[in-house]
Amino acid sequence: MDPVVISIILVVLLFGLLATGLWVAATLFVVALAALVLNDQFAISMIAATTTWGGTSSWTLAALPLFIWMGEILFRTRLSEDLFKGLAPWLNHIPGGLLHVNIFGCGIFAAVSGSSAATTATVGKISLKELEKRKYHESMAIGTLAGSGTLGLLIPPSIILIVYGVSAEVSISRLFMAGALPGLMLVGLFVSYVVAWSLLNKSKAAPLDAQLSFLEKVKQSRRLLSIALLIMFVIGSIYMGWATATEAATLGVVGSLGLARLTGSLNWDMFRSSLVGATCMSCMILLILAAAHLLTVAMGFVRIPAMLAEFVASLDLSVALLLVALTFLFILLGCFLDGISVVVLTTSVILPLVEAANIDLIWFGIYLVLVVEMSQITPPVGFNLFVIQSLTGKDIFKVARYALPFFLLLIVAVALITVFPGIALWLPDVLNK
Repeated sequence: MDPVVISIILVVLLFGLLATGLWVAATLFVVALAALVLNDQFAISMIAATTTWGGTSSWTLAALPLFIWMGEILFRTRLSEDLFKGLAPWLNHIPGGLLHVNIFGCGIFAAVSGSSAATTATVGKISLKELEKRKYHESMAIGTLAGSGTLGLLIPPSIILIVYGVSAEVSISRLFMAGALPGLMLVGLFVSYVVAWSLLNKSKAAPLDAQLSFLEKVKQSRRLLSIALLIMFVIGSIYMGWATATEAATLGVVGSLGLARLTGSLNWDMFRSSLVGATCMSCMILLILAAAHLLTVAMGFVRIPAMLAEFVASLDLSVALLLVALTFLFILLGCFLDGISVVVLTTSVILPLVEAANIDLIWFGIYLVLVVEMSQITPPVGFNLFVIQSLTGKDIFKVARYALPFFLLLIVAVALITVFPGIALWLPDVLNK
């Protein structure tokens, strides 16, 4: 059968199955098997067995469930309450006041959970009630949470960066290093916007709390300090070359269990629920990865990546135009799929184009995550929007409108790392010398 006809059939099958609500992993498996059948491959069972095993047996992947478990443990140690109580005294007198707790709180929790939805839900459960009680402007309270929640995808240890690293076969440690400065840059952009908005809209600003003494601030922040030190140690051990990503993840689990024990949160129910939660999340991601790996091999038999690469090459697009086209593609896919699914679904087709354009795969990973972050706050399937809707009861399109300024700031971030790629590549290049 003609490869073009097979491609059309597979695309229709893919989006048709996704539209029915079938699991992403199951959809990818069905499409991959259909591709092999249409390509007259008779050793389908052998190809499926060896490919799925090869795609999930990488030692690098061991870091994934460990980092997820670390986040699950710390999630159950009242971290969200500690975040608000610990950060509020220090941020109260910056223009924007406690709105910055959303930004810095999400930044810190992102370094614990690696998940955008978990970051948004955990910080939002505490901060939205406190901000409403203090009469902060609704649009900014919700908007800062929606935008800052996306930091869970970028700031290391990021689950989606691990997934991309495995799919693209690049160093997880270098990706973590590359994500640090863009993550801090995003925090800076968000803070700057909140400060500017607050100075221009003083009539909408909420009254500030009383200023505390330095010792009182330290006292309120003492429990947050221990978690911050754990995060710095885990990420620092990777940056300094003392540990691989997997070894650092192991240290993170041990350290988080120790913190849970010190805070009195560690008991059998907590341990079991954290382990079950991490197992469920890890199994879901690994199933998607296995299915995506099989689909990659099946696409190779059909020659879809090669044909697409030849087609794009015939257009003679510049690198800038290629990135613009890919940005629209990823945002469109992100309107219907979660971030991990977007990454594993597209890497088999997109990476040959990226390599042909001589784009650095480490830099492209950071670019990809930033674009996927945009999709987290775009309707109709922006996962952060769903989370905030469940927390506030607001209409999802109203939440999306509140998040619009932060969507635009994400576009600015993509433009900045495109014009100045050293923002992403400087740290891994320096630390690997």
